Amino acid sequence: MMGSITRPPTPPSEEEEGLKAPTIQDIVNMRLIQSGEKERLKELLRERLVECGWKDDLIADCRKRVREAGRGAVTIDNLVKTITPKGRATVPASVKAELLQRIRSFLDET
Repeated sequence: MMGSITRPPTPPSEEEEGLKAPTIQDIVNMRLIQSGEKERLKELLRERLVECGWKDDLIADCRKRVREAGRGAVTIDNLVKTITPKGRATVPASVKAELLQRIRSFLDET
């Protein structure tokens, strides 16, 4: 970014944006995808969320919201927007810890 005392900074061009170095998160994500570990972690997450009843609780909450608002008044997009924060907040800490441990183990191995 270039700037001077009398002129505000110029935002980077599209070419300069494309030259940005990948972040650690980008690198880890690429390694997870290339190795197939990301899909295995997603499947593990699905299994754990079903086992602990998280999925059933979220489905029940969705049904309750639809009943309260009426079928015609609820769209999938609105339902997703309202339920996503609760869904993320209610993932059990043990499930998060297990996934984090698996990611750390993967990174230690690679």
